[in-house]
Amino acid sequence: MTRREEPRPSARLPTAEDARLLARRRQPRLVFDFIDGAAGTEDGLARNEAALRALRLMPRVLVDIQGGSTTTTLLGREYGVPFGIAPMGMCDLAWPGTDHAFAAEAGMRAMPVCVSTASSTPLEEMISRAGGNAWFQLYVTGSVDAALALSDRAAAAGYEVLVLTVDVPKLGRRPRDLRNGFETPFRIRPRQFLDFALHPRWSIGTLLAGRPRMANYDAAPGAKGYDRKAPRTGADWDFLDRLRARWKGRLVVKGVLSPEDARRIRDAGADAVYVSNHGARQLDGAPATVEALGAVRDAVGPGFPLVLDGGVRSGEDIVKAIAAGADFVMLGRPFLWAMGAAGAPGLARFADGLAEDIGIALAQVGLRHVREIGQGILAPRRG
Repeated sequence: MTRREEPRPSARLPTAEDARLLARRRQPRLVFDFIDGAAGTEDGLARNEAALRALRLMPRVLVDIQGGSTTTTLLGREYGVPFGIAPMGMCDLAWPGTDHAFAAEAGMRAMPVCVSTASSTPLEEMISRAGGNAWFQLYVTGSVDAALALSDRAAAAGYEVLVLTVDVPKLGRRPRDLRNGFETPFRIRPRQFLDFALHPRWSIGTLLAGRPRMANYDAAPGAKGYDRKAPRTGADWDFLDRLRARWKGRLVVKGVLSPEDARRIRDAGADAVYVSNHGARQLDGAPATVEALGAVRDAVGPGFPLVLDGGVRSGEDIVKAIAAGADFVMLGRPFLWAMGAAGAPGLARFADGLAEDIGIALAQVGLRHVREIGQGILAPRRG
């Protein structure tokens, strides 16, 4: 399928691109571009995908691969698949009920859904619906004390993993959002009204479900609402020390590309580093995550857990990322595309495809289990 071909609404969404094209038809342009877009010229977004495509897997033959498994262990917990749902704010914009569908899928597959501070559903409800298969992602917006209070609230709700996001000191300029007039809180102007009117299924469903809101901000004591452009500079090294002393569960730091930063975060007591460039939504010129992964792995050592996102579009990409040094992989946009394309059934079909592709890739490289993946399955690059 080329990028110009449009899938049928009944398509099984065999690829992320199928889901993307169908979501583009079903969502208002303002919503699709908010999900699909990135910072600057969007070269960084293309680079994330291209870097993974450039990696090659070496097939092996005459290997008994019966009895394979996609299960893996991370941070003391076993997961049914080596991937999860990355933290994303305002997910219910993609399609009504997206947060609930994400939580249900996480519970069914025993995979983590990372619940954003800016989620449309309260963090307590998300971990309950996910059957405990949820991480909480923390932004430091406004006061440091408010952020620490949110971490306390997550602990009280039963979260065992806290993901501190540190790569948004200032919100990146995303040209598509600027062109479309995307802002929060939403203001409906004539152009946006026409956009919504041309997509009645999304609009009516959203109207019936209620306008997506910032549930965790709105529920906080003394909350003044969510300011998307507020600086998040409170997440500094001192705050990391305070959070590590206060949070008794597993602590992951997200948005790391620098080997020096990764080593310092490890030494500060974090339990894992999350290699990410925020889906290329912050700094257009940042390196692709899988390109940065090797140096980060060298910096933190072979046994320290690394999570990766950025440009992952298929089960083969997941296998490549693990072979390149990640322990676990998270996906963002593709899951939102799947919801936009076909709702909860589309999400399930797409996740099924990821798991199936992982099993096929393992068989092709002569492995049975995800835990056996190593650099040896990557084909050497010329030059």
